[in-house]
Amino acid sequence: MSPEILTVLMFVTLIIAIALGHPLAYTLAAVAALFGLIDNSFNVPMLFDMFANNSWGLMQNYVIVAVPLFIMMAQVLDRSKVSEKLFESLYIVLGGLKGGLGLAVVVVSTVFAATTGIIGASVVAMGLMAGPALIKKGYQKELTSGIICASGTLGILIPPSIMLVVYGGLTGFKETSVGNLFAGAILPGILLAALYFLYITILCHFKPQIGPPIAESDRTCSAAQKWSMTLKSLVPPLGLILTVMGTILSGIATPTEAAALGVVGAMALALANRQLNWRVLKEASLATYKTTAMIMMLFIGGKFFSTVFLSLGGGDVVANFLLGGGLNRYMVLTIMMAIVFFMGMFIDWAAILLVTVPIFTPIAMELDFNPLWFAMLMCVNLQTSFLTPPFGYALFYFKGVAPEGVNIGHIYRGIIPFVALQLLGLVLLAIFPQIITWLPDVLFSH
Repeated sequence: MSPEILTVLMFVTLIIAIALGHPLAYTLAAVAALFGLIDNSFNVPMLFDMFANNSWGLMQNYVIVAVPLFIMMAQVLDRSKVSEKLFESLYIVLGGLKGGLGLAVVVVSTVFAATTGIIGASVVAMGLMAGPALIKKGYQKELTSGIICASGTLGILIPPSIMLVVYGGLTGFKETSVGNLFAGAILPGILLAALYFLYITILCHFKPQIGPPIAESDRTCSAAQKWSMTLKSLVPPLGLILTVMGTILSGIATPTEAAALGVVGAMALALANRQLNWRVLKEASLATYKTTAMIMMLFIGGKFFSTVFLSLGGGDVVANFLLGGGLNRYMVLTIMMAIVFFMGMFIDWAAILLVTVPIFTPIAMELDFNPLWFAMLMCVNLQTSFLTPPFGYALFYFKGVAPEGVNIGHIYRGIIPFVALQLLGLVLLAIFPQIITWLPDVLFSH
């Protein structure tokens, strides 16, 4: 059977299996096993050796050790009440502005993103804290849903991000080391947060009824008190961010070592807030165990799928299709980004990375694209996967904790403008690559 037919059949089988509701990690491995047997004349020992070597290679990847450590850091911080104190302060500081509470959610989510890196923790925490407050103060249900879901997704991009650690572990380029990816993601993350901030400000200026300011009686603090409250709630998480990111970007520690330092820092913050106890440690450890196990199973299934796909010639088929059509390189880039965006509607981000990075990266190198720039476009694009129906995880996370009266229709309508803003951010990053490459060049070019 020709590589072209096998490539098409492999992807069609994968899509059908996912549509039937089978677990993604096992589906990837099963489809890989089936087509690996077909391609190798049902040579079971050879396929088993391929599977074992891939799994062993993943287990030996030192960078991947950072994954459970960053997850543990996020789980401890999620229970330390750091984000709650920051939101309470910004509730008073920004609440008097039109759309001020929405802006407070964006600020808190941005800070929380830089300390957690886990979408579920950010969306659920902000949904529980800010959701009822926004609805109570008269915010439109769609706007409330969009702000919380979109701001919560910043955690997958702003470092320390699990997605960036995974991407760094998949590539062998110096330009896409975890340190470079972390540095390259800072300004794109801030850009997206700024776009959300600007959109909420403009929208609520012209339509104050959908994002009204809080009553004067709810904001009686003096300017000095506001500064004091904000600094007290902002300095601790910023200190943790600077400790973790600073040690990585300065070269003092590897991402894995910095992640371990982050766990210690998260525990220190929890202790300072009197939230560190046996129950918190037990719950955080169990959640870390479950999340890590899920991610590692996706790693194994996805890596096996991409290896079999490449071995049967699928990578060459895709490359010939994209490069052999006479299209200019930016049209090819657009097609790759469109494929990733479409896959994000149905498949988990980790599986998309594990499947597409081994296929698309050689094509990007053939087209002479900057590896770091291309990697960041992929990651920003994948951020949309958490918001795009039918399988946007942020939508499901928020629906589980949404205030009474907020239904899935409100959530779906609410995220549309924020998905558009994410795509606008992607276009800006494509047009102005310096947004991605400037900071890594400053930090690592000498």
